[in-house]
Amino acid sequence: MAKHRLQEAIDSLKTTKVRMTPQRHAILEYLYESMTHPTADDIYKALEGRFPNMSVATVYNNLRMFKEVGIVKELTYGDSSSRFDCVTTDHYHVICTDCGKIVDFHYPGLDEVETLAEHVTNFDVSNHRMEIYGVCPDCKKKSTH
Repeated sequence: MAKHRLQEAIDSLKTTKVRMTPQRHAILEYLYESMTHPTADDIYKALEGRFPNMSVATVYNNLRMFKEVGIVKELTYGDSSSRFDCVTTDHYHVICTDCGKIVDFHYPGLDEVETLAEHVTNFDVSNHRMEIYGVCPDCKKKSTH
């Protein structure tokens, strides 16, 4: 599944005439295979062994470009570093309050929330975001030991 979605992202970039460099490919591959909603620093640290001449700025610039062409979403939570998500369809996030892990969560019942909000408030709704907070299974295990 991740390989198929990675190939779709690569094909999408090709249609925008973006040259597929080894670094770009590695950044995309990391995003699609890890599914951890990494920061730019996380990606840089994971790839610096393979690309010793790649800078953090290169990672940021590529993520910004991926965001502009619509193959990556930037997630901002408070003051912390932005995290990047390669799942660009509507979904929600469950966030661990202990370790910061973010997990995707889809609830089809909320698909109509924007339409309902427009109807009830007469706003022109452009988007929405919902975050759910709790303690992940790994942190729960740690706290019981």
